[in-house]
Amino acid sequence: MLFRRRKPDGVFDRVRTYLWPRRSFSRSLRYFSKRILRLKATPHAVAAGVAAGVFASFFPLGFHFIIAFAVSWVIAGNLVAAALGTALGNPLTFPLLWGASWETGKLILHERLPAHGPPAHLGDMLHNLAFSQLWGPILKPMTIGAVPLGLIFGLIFYGITRWGMATFREQRRKRLADRAGRTGREVPAE
Repeated sequence: MLFRRRKPDGVFDRVRTYLWPRRSFSRSLRYFSKRILRLKATPHAVAAGVAAGVFASFFPLGFHFIIAFAVSWVIAGNLVAAALGTALGNPLTFPLLWGASWETGKLILHERLPAHGPPAHLGDMLHNLAFSQLWGPILKPMTIGAVPLGLIFGLIFYGITRWGMATFREQRRKRLADRAGRTGREVPAE
C-alpha cells in the first residue's frame, strides 16, 4: 500500500488514539463534521441519521449502531450519518450520558435516591453480571431516562446538522457557479 505505516500501531497505541486523538479534539471534530457535510444525501436524510445516532448514544445497553440504524430507517435517515452520529457516545462522554439518563429515569419514575446513592451491593451485581438484578435499580431508570434525553439532543443535533448541510451546499453551489462563470461552463445541479 502506498500510505501504509512501516511499523503498524500496537494495541496500546490504537487504544490511546481512540481515547485521546493524536492531534487534538478540535481537529477530530472538524474531521467528523466534514465527513457528515460531504455525504451524498438530502439534508433531511443526513440530519435525521445524525439525530438517530445521537439518540442511540444515550442508551446504556450498547447496541448503539443497531438502535441508530433502526431509528434512522424509520425516520428516513442516512445510515452512514447514523453511524457517525453515534460518535457522540465515546468513552469520555459515556459517564455523562449515562449519569444524566439514570438521574432523568429516576425523576420520571418518581423514585428518590437513597442518601448513599446507588444500591450498596452494586459492585456485587456488576461482578456477577446478573441482568435481572441490574434491571430494576440501574438499567430500567437509565433506559427510561435515555428516551427523553435522546429525543431532546437528537432534535438539537438534527437542527444543527440540517442548517449546516443547507449552508454548506449553498456555499458550494456559489463557488461552483463562480468557477463556472469564469470558465464559461454550466453549473451541474446537485
